[in-house]
Amino acid sequence: MILVAGGTGTLGREVVTRLRASGQDVRVLTRSAAHAEGLDAEVAIGDVRDPSTLPAAVRGCSAVISAVHGFVGGRGAGPREVDDEGNRHLVQAAVDAGVRQFVLLSVLDAGPDHPMSLHRAKYAAEQRLRSSGLPWTVLRPSSYVETWVRIVGAKLASGGPALVFGRADNPINFVSAQDVAALVERAAADPGLRNRAVDVPGPDNLTMTELAEHLGATSVKHVPRAALRVLSTVLPPFAPAFARQARAAVVMDTTDMTADATAVREAFPDLSWHHAAEIAHGFRAGSGA
Repeated sequence: MILVAGGTGTLGREVVTRLRASGQDVRVLTRSAAHAEGLDAEVAIGDVRDPSTLPAAVRGCSAVISAVHGFVGGRGAGPREVDDEGNRHLVQAAVDAGVRQFVLLSVLDAGPDHPMSLHRAKYAAEQRLRSSGLPWTVLRPSSYVETWVRIVGAKLASGGPALVFGRADNPINFVSAQDVAALVERAAADPGLRNRAVDVPGPDNLTMTELAEHLGATSVKHVPRAALRVLSTVLPPFAPAFARQARAAVVMDTTDMTADATAVREAFPDLSWHHAAEIAHGFRAGSGA
């Protein structure tokens, strides 16, 4: 049995689907059974923020995959509570249950001084996992293109403009959740990936404007950089998730977000890698944009 925490999200659903297709027994940790609707997996009700709910979820599992994140979480459910403290609880539950492999989904460029709170929290989780005594694998993907095509293209089907943040001319590395899920599946079973951290950038460095073009947008609405800075400063007490996203948008619009995928493609030559344009075109077809 493999436990997937965060198995109802963009990446988690891909992971569950791949594991079930390969014949694995899968259990999904979720706060609500409704969130797991449509998944071919056993459901465990729990929350990584509440350690009392985790022993039952981990019991009988040979591997745990943590794909949780608090990037869009509200008050009490942000990166510190979910990615840092929540992963600490999950790692301890795995230790207590004698789990034989723990796969942590971190983020590219995770570090203690990163300007984004998610990256700082993921770094803290990495350090706790490394010191736990568990066999571990850390995967550090870049930005999921599936997430951003939904954000940028949210209004296209109804005839609205693409939504981009700041000047939207800063190249950003994008990776497909489908490709990351393939690597997660391998990490859960391959002893050769034990006690290794792997950066997982995708094949594309694109600006948000270029992503909008791949979505077929005929008009683009910019959220000004100055407005994003104001929102990230004044909103934390009232809307922490929105403030966090505004801060992230500023970082993504002003810092070097590119990455070279040569190393990971050479390390895993048998894996396929989806380009952002392919994902964007699929989104257009599916949404009717």
